[in-house]
Amino acid sequence: QVQLVESGGGLVQPGGSLRLSCLVTGAPLDDYVIGWFRQAPGKEREGVSCISTYDGTTFYTDSVKGRFTISRDDHKNMVYLQMNNLKPEDTAVYYCTAAGSLTQATIDLHWHAYDYWGQGTQVTVSS
Repeated sequence: QVQLVESGGGLVQPGGSLRLSCLVTGAPLDDYVIGWFRQAPGKEREGVSCISTYDGTTFYTDSVKGRFTISRDDHKNMVYLQMNNLKPEDTAVYYCTAAGSLTQATIDLHWHAYDYWGQGTQVTVSS
């Protein structure tokens, strides 16, 4: 069974950067679509980004496009989310997730389409 462990969260000022990491164990990384979701207190869970199992194609929600970059290293079984020009509204717990196939639901970052979830890492953007 695939397992996911996130790290790299922290406190940054607006305009700053963070890189989140996700270690994937239990299965080859290229067997899965890997996504990042986030949830702030009292708010709906939101899909941030995902990367295709098959060809590395990436997808982003509009609010982070141009600021965030998802990437993966199959040899290290790692997935990364580079976050630049962070804004207070980016504050949330960020989760690494995995889905067993590439579907419209996974591309659309619908959280029900993702089968496996990490424990989350806190990102706080504040002055």
